Amino acid sequence: MADGRNGAGDRPGPQERSAVPGGSGVPAPPPLPGRTRWGVVAAILALPVLLVAGLLVLIGVWVLSDDEETDGTRLKEVPCAEALAFGGARMPAGAEDATCTVQSWLDTNYQADFRVPRAGVSAWLADAYPEAPPPGGPGTQACHGVDYCFQLDVTGHPGAQAYVVNVNVTYENAETARVRYSAFTT
Repeated sequence: MADGRNGAGDRPGPQERSAVPGGSGVPAPPPLPGRTRWGVVAAILALPVLLVAGLLVLIGVWVLSDDEETDGTRLKEVPCAEALAFGGARMPAGAEDATCTVQSWLDTNYQADFRVPRAGVSAWLADAYPEAPPPGGPGTQACHGVDYCFQLDVTGHPGAQAYVVNVNVTYENAETARVRYSAFTT
């Protein structure tokens, strides 16, 4: 046994076992169980909570915010004199039930809807747009569901800020005509 053997073959005996190389004879402590990293778990769980909370805040701001538009994309009621002036015309005499709107963002589109005495429609159109085609003339055959219509380029028309004007006239009865008018920049 002087050669380092204990008589049991090549295996060292219990007195010679050591967990530390070089052997101090003290057994190594048992390995510690895995440690949970609570900071990482909390961060992972907090992320969806923060996303949902942020979404709820954005919804609350949207619901409680002022509904006043700032970009002009919604229809806005305007005086009919303004709507027709944009296309270089004036409101005809005897116009009733007039509603006029504007929608503007990249382009501007004024619309007017009103009723006038049937006898005055031709005179009003001849005064406002003398270059308009006569009923049944070129460019008026495409009128579907209306009695008279035309589309006119008004870029050189005095007082017009629009590029194009559309006019649709429907004769409702022997006395009344309904005019749908739009003037726009494209």
